[in-house]
Amino acid sequence: MSTSTVLLEKRSHVALLTLNRPQKLNALNYATNDRLIELLDQIETDESIQAVILTGAGERAFSAGGDIHEFASSIRDGAEVAVRDFVRRGQAMTARLESFPKPVIAAVNGLAYGGGCEITEAAHLAIASERALFAKPEINIGIPPTFGGTQRLPRLAGRKRALEYLLTGDPFGPDRACEMGIINRVVPHERLLDAAFELAGRITRHSPLASARILHAVTRGLNATISEGLQIESEQFARMATTRDVHEGLGAWIERRTPRYEGR
Repeated sequence: MSTSTVLLEKRSHVALLTLNRPQKLNALNYATNDRLIELLDQIETDESIQAVILTGAGERAFSAGGDIHEFASSIRDGAEVAVRDFVRRGQAMTARLESFPKPVIAAVNGLAYGGGCEITEAAHLAIASERALFAKPEINIGIPPTFGGTQRLPRLAGRKRALEYLLTGDPFGPDRACEMGIINRVVPHERLLDAAFELAGRITRHSPLASARILHAVTRGLNATISEGLQIESEQFARMATTRDVHEGLGAWIERRTPRYEGR
């Protein structure tokens, strides 16, 4: 196994990113957060990649959350250091995933605690193994979630359902996660990556430009009023209207053939 904290593998038009600290349950230390952002930066400019799948190495965990030993040291150095090194770094990572212009699919293969759950919340789509287990356990060590969990979970699940898990730290299974809107569906463990790549394939057959415009409109519009959101939607349509992909899509529909998108 490579010593890199995040592995990158390209399969056709899809990038597979694997959190690679299985001996630490893929805990998110600072190096892992930084490496994940670095790889996302590379993927964004790689026109051959149209979607991203993010999973965890090993059989036990997607990610057990932040590396407690590391951020405990930052906390001992004071609140200013801890916010700078731990909170802002983690929030930047989940915000990058949420606002990424290519679809990001979390393939949750095991424990998704704390930061692992927050990555799942931030990803555009998520599929979970039947072995997955989720939790917001930060309250057990006397802190609130710090990578966006107090904000994204209530938006996905509703205030009362989110607060139950934020205030108790109790774990919950993949069926409950699906019910709350954290994941899209649950699949047999051995089918997890196949299901994620199948979903990616159903997305990448379409125009990558149109996918980017949809992602932008949804991500920005969620925190806007309906009138502001409709303006965002109109702006994203206008950006697409002059592209070659629009003309190809329309032409293919009229001619009853499969479109050949160029991402231009």
